[in-house]
Amino acid sequence: MNLLDTLTALEENDSIHLARILILINTFAGNNGTGKIEGLTKLAKLDFLLRYPQYLEKALIKKGASTKKLYIEDHERKSIESKMVRYRFGPWDFRYRKFLNTLVAKGLVNVETKGKTILISVTKNGMQVANDLTQHDAFIDISTRTHILKTNFNVQATTLMRFIYDTFPEIISLRMGEEITK
Repeated sequence: MNLLDTLTALEENDSIHLARILILINTFAGNNGTGKIEGLTKLAKLDFLLRYPQYLEKALIKKGASTKKLYIEDHERKSIESKMVRYRFGPWDFRYRKFLNTLVAKGLVNVETKGKTILISVTKNGMQVANDLTQHDAFIDISTRTHILKTNFNVQATTLMRFIYDTFPEIISLRMGEEITK
């Protein structure tokens, strides 16, 4: 199996996406598990930076933050781990609602609404599963990057959205529904 076949198989494996999103939500929940990600837009922007580490690197540089702990493998610079497309609010994966519903059904996250905003939090079981995942070699980079995200990009969704638009204008110039290919 070549690299392209491997990446395609990963794209089609929901478990990889569920694990990554669970680790992201868990990191933002904090040690006591009470933190929440406010809104699907914020989740999508954070996940965009997580899925595309070369964009995370550029974002950290733009903020004047250290990239010292951000290790990017060569293959990550040359390929796409998973597809995202230009959406009305920037980078988006059409499966987020499916992924969240799956995580809720498995008892790993909670989703509640506050006005028009969806609040996403982790359950005790979700914390345990996420912490177990981060002990595996396959998820060490994801874990490290989620902590970098929390340290540097734990801001309101609209602030994060504006930052991404300002930092990556090439994403905004894509046609609606066009794949992000960097």
